Amino acid sequence: MMASKVNSDNADNNEKLKPINDVEIEEGTFKYVLIKVKDRSTKQFKHIVRGFCWADFHADIYEDVEEKLHKEGVQCSCPGGGRIKHSPSSKTISVYGYSQGYGRPDHSITVEILKKHYPQYEDITWSNDGY
Repeated sequence: MMASKVNSDNADNNEKLKPINDVEIEEGTFKYVLIKVKDRSTKQFKHIVRGFCWADFHADIYEDVEEKLHKEGVQCSCPGGGRIKHSPSSKTISVYGYSQGYGRPDHSITVEILKKHYPQYEDITWSNDGY
């Protein structure tokens, strides 16, 4: 079976990766980063999405998450960042833009993760437009 670009084979069963939340985002419009977390011993990986209104820079989010996860024995890398507009009341999420520091991630990976996390949402989309 071919591994998806979101997770490696059996990553959902990995004891180090399993407890890490796939998504932690807030309501509103904010910066986000896509983070690849990898178990150093098995090389299994998964991508996670983190986005917060408090972050002035994409690096603020990544460095905070990386510091915490490093202590858990996983390796982190950041394929890129952008912005998310999240409206729980209308059940919509829009993913767009890029990070000047980390570049533009594959927003389709982010959307795939968000759709799994928010199955009740009616509209989760992405665009490479905007900053």
